[in-house]
Amino acid sequence: MSVRHFLTLLDLSPDELNTLIHRAIELKTDWRNGKIFEPLKNKTLAMVFEKSSTRTRVSFETGMNQFGGHALFLSPRDTQLGRGEPVEDTARVLSQMVDGVMIRTFEHKKIECFSDYCSVPVINALTDQYHPCQLLADIQTFVEQRGSIKGATVSWIGDGNNMCHSYINAAIQFDFQLNIACPEGFDPDPEILARAGNRARIIRDPMEAAIDSHLIVTDVWASMGQEEEQTQREMAFRDYQVTQQMMAQADNDALFMHCLPAHRGEEVSTEVLEGPQSVVWVEAGNRLHAQKALLEFLMA
Repeated sequence: MSVRHFLTLLDLSPDELNTLIHRAIELKTDWRNGKIFEPLKNKTLAMVFEKSSTRTRVSFETGMNQFGGHALFLSPRDTQLGRGEPVEDTARVLSQMVDGVMIRTFEHKKIECFSDYCSVPVINALTDQYHPCQLLADIQTFVEQRGSIKGATVSWIGDGNNMCHSYINAAIQFDFQLNIACPEGFDPDPEILARAGNRARIIRDPMEAAIDSHLIVTDVWASMGQEEEQTQREMAFRDYQVTQQMMAQADNDALFMHCLPAHRGEEVSTEVLEGPQSVVWVEAGNRLHAQKALLEFLMA
């Protein structure tokens, strides 16, 4: 059987994704009950980081440890990638030594090239275009809190970035309606948006986009690599902060999520982030369990 990669949510079928979500919930219950389960014993995951990380590194490394395997942290300073070795050469070398590769990088084309030359599973742990592992955790969190997300309304407030792109793919795969509120000039990629058809639409007014929503999600205004644009982005997004007034527009049982780290007082008010509708800490913790389900699916 050909090797499976996970570069976007579209690499798995809707049935496979839903199975993954329910498996993540099972694994979380087993973990809480102290059950030892080691399907990846003596297997190694290479973790290639070209962007800094807290949640991604800790969750993948912990997950491999809990599964009886080993996670190997590789930064550009530690590898020949940092000295100009072609991506395809590194991919072919690692394929001979490890059982899976997780990559957190900038250009999405780099991870696509890597997977083309890699004979073991490759996992996208974030690129400038997509962040699919975060979506697994987000959907798991919603299912735990509210049941199936199918048919729900989700509102994305902010930049049309990699998280927004992944929510567009999630709308396709999990069958929900996505309202995207972003200022002009910060729209998601039109080709990615077009794939979603009528499941995703842009609504410029964030208060309107939040009406009757079951989930409101946001992200920082300036992502990694965009720090020089901070002042410009603060001006463009000043009306796109998620506040209590915006949450009041949503469904009474609406949840708030954020992939973190959050900038209180910018994209979200402290009142919302720390409020009763916020599930950001559970969402962060679910990175561990959702990714364990993914690792089991791809590597066990």
